[in-house]
Amino acid sequence: MSLHKFRVVPAAYVFFRKGDDVLLQLRDGTGFMDGHWAAAAAGHVEQHETVFDAACREAREELGVTIAQSDLRPLTAMHRTASGHAPVDERVDFFFECRSWNGEPRLLETQKAADLGWFSLDALPHPVVPHEHLVLERLHAGTLDPIVAYGF
Repeated sequence: MSLHKFRVVPAAYVFFRKGDDVLLQLRDGTGFMDGHWAAAAAGHVEQHETVFDAACREAREELGVTIAQSDLRPLTAMHRTASGHAPVDERVDFFFECRSWNGEPRLLETQKAADLGWFSLDALPHPVVPHEHLVLERLHAGTLDPIVAYGF
């Protein structure tokens, strides 16, 4: 029996919230889920970086806002894969909610996003990146578990 090691790609997602609204960006020019709405700030965790550091960095790079790690409320961790099960498809995603930040969110990476907007959880735009949509739906319904699996 041969054991195959694989690596997981960790990512941080920040759902900025005002009341029942969530801030989403429209992906464009990335090559992945372009034309879909997604968390306004998200990205891979870099080497020697905590997932909290990554969430704060992505918010600064993508939206020009500053958030404190203490303002990140963990929502769920998602173990995710895609049908091909290629190494890049093996993921662990960490989802956070943030209700306090400094600065006004604005699109800074216009080569990766076409729009930015606030949406009520009960009136999300269409389409939303499927695994993110699952998190938002369950968050709205109050049924979001601390750990979820997707794509298996």
